[in-house]
Amino acid sequence: MELQDYINTVKIKLATSRIIIKISIVEEKTLFERGYFRARLTLVNNDFLEIAESFTIINGHFVTLGYRYQWMDEEKQNLRKRWDNVQHFPNLPNFPHHVHIIEESNVEASDSRNILELIELIEQQLI
Repeated sequence: MELQDYINTVKIKLATSRIIIKISIVEEKTLFERGYFRARLTLVNNDFLEIAESFTIINGHFVTLGYRYQWMDEEKQNLRKRWDNVQHFPNLPNFPHHVHIIEESNVEASDSRNILELIELIEQQLI
């Protein structure tokens, strides 16, 4: 398995998802044993979703290292949700994985998820 395989799988998922109407890839790279992918998406309801993830391969499996997925309204003024694993809420269960909901200060524990899992989650919410 190659890092580029994961990027290709992500690009296929984005291109075939029923909830994504526009894709703008900001950056994609692989270097040694790490990869990075960042894109800006327009969803079917015209909301904005920015995804950024760094990843590696461990024992033949893709592993997410760092991520930030931000879902906002069409004007990019109002937060819907932002998932990330920045280590700034150590008292939450499942630290460092958390989600900001509607407000920056409204933070809840979350699961680690990759881009593919995130798109599936949002598909369930929008379809």
